[in-house]
Amino acid sequence: MFALIDCNNFYASCERVFRPDLNGKPVVVLSNNDGCVIARSNEAKALGIPMGAPAFQYQHIFEQHHVHIFSANFALYGDMSQRVMSLIEEFCPDSEIYSIDEIFLNFHGMDLFNLQELGLEMKKKVFRWTGIPISVGIAPTKSLAKVANKIAKKFPERTNGVYQIANEEQRIKALKWLKVEDIWGIGKQYAKKLMKIGVKNAFDFTLLNSDWVAKNLTIVGLKLQKDLKGTPVLDLEIPQLKKNIATTRTFEKHYSDYESLKERVVTFAVMCAEKLRKQKSLCNAILVFIHTNFHREDLPQYSKSILVKLPYPTNSSIEIAQFADIALKKIYLEGFQYKKAGVIVMDFVQENLVQKNLFENRNEKHIPLMKAIDNINAKFGQQKIRLGTQDLKRLWKMKQERLSPCYTTKLSDIINIYCK
Repeated sequence: MFALIDCNNFYASCERVFRPDLNGKPVVVLSNNDGCVIARSNEAKALGIPMGAPAFQYQHIFEQHHVHIFSANFALYGDMSQRVMSLIEEFCPDSEIYSIDEIFLNFHGMDLFNLQELGLEMKKKVFRWTGIPISVGIAPTKSLAKVANKIAKKFPERTNGVYQIANEEQRIKALKWLKVEDIWGIGKQYAKKLMKIGVKNAFDFTLLNSDWVAKNLTIVGLKLQKDLKGTPVLDLEIPQLKKNIATTRTFEKHYSDYESLKERVVTFAVMCAEKLRKQKSLCNAILVFIHTNFHREDLPQYSKSILVKLPYPTNSSIEIAQFADIALKKIYLEGFQYKKAGVIVMDFVQENLVQKNLFENRNEKHIPLMKAIDNINAKFGQQKIRLGTQDLKRLWKMKQERLSPCYTTKLSDIINIYCK
């Protein structure tokens, strides 16, 4: 049996943990630069606010219904996610963290346990220790556990937030309830193709000829079909090292001068280098791109990217920043208002498998230096030590007018409790 544990309205729930006065009130969380809605409480959903809604278009609804708005606080959400996941992993050692708010468990070898009671205990402990509400779906396969989780979340009064598909009758009933466009792994294009041939729900999908599924939905669709039929095909995935790492951002304003753009690109390069070191990898290539604001038709438009092959593999922030600067010089043009830039490092090799070149190699002195910088930043806060070309005041230059405190990751933001 598998279980999928999903945090309910996770970003909004994180904000409510430290603002209990918002319980029962509509809450939305906005994306970078306070652009679009990326999380909604149930109350906000009831007002008809869709996911991805541009904030400026729904401002009148926010004001009319007194919706509480927050800028995305990813430092807070990441820390709360770690706390939730560590608690859930105590119930089962075989797990796969699927996203920031979802985790799969494999209950293999736990046949003597009452999984329904275990799910309720899990839900109770996570809420008591973190304040985050969760839903638990339990079923014989991963895809069915996803369906069971949807049912647990959709009908909390009947399921108490935990639902188990334990027999064939429950499986069929659940699949007939699930619309084809809501099947895990079925995208919009595949959903349209299936609906054209009369497939309305997940149960209809399982009745399709397997040869047709393999031909039209590839081997991935065929595996999903078997999994929905109750035959475990999709197992927990072993975490893999990333094959490329990207750091991209939309700016809070337009940049036209080279030095301002360079500062952003160097900051992105440093972030990529830090992630490389975390997975003990080095990169052999770097891609840098810049583009203007395509939504501003009144401004001249320009977009350009460049791939630079490095003379040697490296994960040094200093060296990667230097190569990023070289790349930026080749694509930068004056006279444009730039709104977004990004750095992507790729073509990785593991630290212990580096083949040295005959004439040119990474600076060995950077290895202990980067280790010391990473340790200091980990202890005292993100990017406390930066390169001279970086802005010392801000890491990300984004519009975050409604950012909540980092209650669990900054000493200065910890809640003060006054006792009499």
